[in-house]
Amino acid sequence: MKRFSRYDTSALEEAQFQPGSRGRVLKNLLGIQNKREMDRVEAGEQLRALEDLVKIYSQTHRFNASDIRKIHKIWLGNIYVWAGQYRLINLSKGKFPFAAARHIPKLMEDLEKGPLRKFTPCRYSSLDKIVEAISVVHTELVLIHPFRDGNGRVGRLLAILMALQAGLPPLDFSGIAGKKRRAYFAAVQEGMNGNYGMMEKIFRSVIDRTMSLHG
Repeated sequence: MKRFSRYDTSALEEAQFQPGSRGRVLKNLLGIQNKREMDRVEAGEQLRALEDLVKIYSQTHRFNASDIRKIHKIWLGNIYVWAGQYRLINLSKGKFPFAAARHIPKLMEDLEKGPLRKFTPCRYSSLDKIVEAISVVHTELVLIHPFRDGNGRVGRLLAILMALQAGLPPLDFSGIAGKKRRAYFAAVQEGMNGNYGMMEKIFRSVIDRTMSLHG
């Protein structure tokens, strides 16, 4: 992902890379320079965070914008000083720009008043409704991209918590790789026009895979 802004954001902590990492690892509290090591540490922290989050959020909890920030903080708070804070720099993936940083607080407020209020707690008995709820919330959150890094994974953590509210096992996302990863990002882009069908297919596949693994 590249940074772009009409203002100089290089002094911001979130805009800096770890010295010695050759621009591959963001500046962090652990002094990690190797990307593979950072990926391993973040994955371990994500598993630890999920264990903590399951204890915090009940099946009847209605998620809000503060919860999203809390999830990010619980996961990455030991690694980055900006964990749990909305980003102050603009981000894009290829030629696709995510929401401008200045709009994030309002967009997250809209997410809270809209999809989060409508679809959480995710207590639906219909699988179609569960898939719709998780797909809409996940797509809209990733489009906002509220944090410097980890947005997709925060979206996955939230999706797992919503699935648990619906009585499903913890979702297994390991099947999203290669072509399916490209299809996932295409589904996010489709969400720009309010089309969630592609994302619904992805989450239905994730749920099917999860259920098959749990017998």
